[in-house]
Amino acid sequence: MKKTIVTSGAPSAIGPYSQAVNLNGTVYVSGQLPVNPVTGEMPQGIEAQTRQALENIGAILEAAGLTYNDVVKTTVLLANMADFAAMNMVYAEFFTQDKPARVCFQAAALPKSSLVEIDAVAGK
Repeated sequence: MKKTIVTSGAPSAIGPYSQAVNLNGTVYVSGQLPVNPVTGEMPQGIEAQTRQALENIGAILEAAGLTYNDVVKTTVLLANMADFAAMNMVYAEFFTQDKPARVCFQAAALPKSSLVEIDAVAGK
């Protein structure tokens, strides 16, 4: 069964997609930009932007009854691969136990000129 996940704890979708979809217990979290859901603003710098994107993912996971420990795969898009080490330091703060599989690559451009966008797949 397919169920849409929606929470005010993360930014609303800026296009024709859902924050996340639960399909038979697997939750697919759409790419999260580093947008503060209260102010609509993006922090400056790769560390702060990575933290905000991951906090947005956390809010969506919570709305789905999951935690970071339930994440099995992420995709990280960077505007500049030179930011990899700094992003990775913050990312490691959120995934401390069974770390998910991950792919990370540089994109030509990201929405709203952000420095990072992260999606996730999670399940029990």
